[in-house]
Formats: sequence, C-alpha cells, structure tokens
Amino acid sequence: MLRLNGKTRQASEPDAEAPPAPRILVVDDSAFTRYNLKAMLSSNGYDVVDAPDGETAVGVYAASQPDAVLLDITMPGMDGLDTLRSIRQLNPQARVAMVTGLGQQTIVLEAIKSGAADFIVKPFQPDRVLAALQKLLAAK
Repeated sequence: MLRLNGKTRQASEPDAEAPPAPRILVVDDSAFTRYNLKAMLSSNGYDVVDAPDGETAVGVYAASQPDAVLLDITMPGMDGLDTLRSIRQLNPQARVAMVTGLGQQTIVLEAIKSGAADFIVKPFQPDRVLAALQKLLAAK
C-alpha cells in the first residue's frame, strides 16, 4: 500500500491523475534504427509504436493516432515524402519530424514544404531527438 496525497492505494494501481504518455510513431526501414529509437524513447517515458515502411506507417498512424511521428526519408516502396503527404491527408495537423542521412538537404526542404516540422540527421544524437520531440509536442 502506498499513501500519496492523503490517498491509500495499491502500489501497482496506476495514477488516475497522470496524463497518458505521448505516443510516438517511429518509421524506418532499418530494424536497428527502429529498435534504438524505441529503446531511447521508451526509457524517456514515451509510448512508442513503429512501422518498417511507409504503407504500414499510414495504417499504424490511422489506427493509433500518435502525438508525433519520426519518419525516415529514404525507404523502399513508399518513401518518406509520400508517407508524410499521406499522413497529412489523414490529419493536416500531424506533427512530423523527418529523419535523414547527410547530404539530403533538397529532400529536407521538400519535406518542410510538405508539412514536416523538423528534421533529425542520422546518425542521431539522443538529445537532438528528444529536443525535436519536445518541439513537436509543444506545437499542440
């Protein structure tokens, strides 16, 4: 039993007053990158869902309604730009940060024109990823 703010409850009982963790959709064709981002974000209190490609990402977005998206630009099949456009058709207010390798500045500019709010360069630094998410989530 825990006593918190004058209330007694079981230790495993969730805090009914705590807001739900922000849900983040991670989209990348690299399983290694998805794993690393999921581990980092989960350890920082985020609820993470993921998708290995653009087509799957659009379906996951529709089903899970994430608070923000980290979206790789270069993927086979539906690339990041097409995925971004599809997600923004589902939700024009979708908060998306593009994940890009070095040397893709022209694609980044196109992504920003298409509605991306930020971009993260691979190999990513955890502090930069977390800062981008804070920026996206503050834009509610």
